[in-house]
Amino acid sequence: MNFFALTGVEQAALFLSLRVSGWAVVISLPLGVFAAWILARLRFPGKGLVDGIIHLPLVLPPIVTGYLLLVFLGRNGMIGKPLYDWFGIQLAFNWKGAVVASAVMAFPLMVRAIRLSLENVDQGLEDAARTLGAGPLGVFFTVTVPLITPGIITGLIVAFARSLGEFGATIAFVSNIPGHTQTLPLALYTLTQTPDGEAGAMRLCIISIGIAMAALLGSDLLSRRFALRIRG
Repeated sequence: MNFFALTGVEQAALFLSLRVSGWAVVISLPLGVFAAWILARLRFPGKGLVDGIIHLPLVLPPIVTGYLLLVFLGRNGMIGKPLYDWFGIQLAFNWKGAVVASAVMAFPLMVRAIRLSLENVDQGLEDAARTLGAGPLGVFFTVTVPLITPGIITGLIVAFARSLGEFGATIAFVSNIPGHTQTLPLALYTLTQTPDGEAGAMRLCIISIGIAMAALLGSDLLSRRFALRIRG
């Protein structure tokens, strides 16, 4: 058997990981831009607390985050029960829950990247647009967003890579069900605990490294291109 020929379980884990990571960054992006703008531009009581809550997943053990998601979004959780009773939406032990877990864990990294870009924007350009008659939304979408595009791209790709490697919160919230919630890291872990699973584990390890490196290199390339366009 060819070493790089993936089994059905490995293929399912790879495709599920890509699906989960893609949806995680799509869902996180609007909230990430909004949160970054609030932290970068506004002053209000409790700002430090909001900042701390947003970045909490970075310092909490991932298994704790996953357990909290299970408590609040599980079938009988404070939020999960109304979602299931009223809309029939179940997140726990479901691939959609894996999206939520990945999004929560990657969200602080996305916010940090976009916030740094916002803080480096020359606000004089935004003020000039206002004096020319542009409204707040017009200034944001025609001036601010183009200037922070490199930061948005960086945030998206770093969050994607982080989602792809998410393990602790995912296994606590949605378990490790092959074909349903078993993402790439969970499949790799399972193979390390399986007799004669070394070859499969190494294949998934190489694939994970390759995807992560491609994401980081792509982020750097795109950011440089957009930065050159802005300077031009």
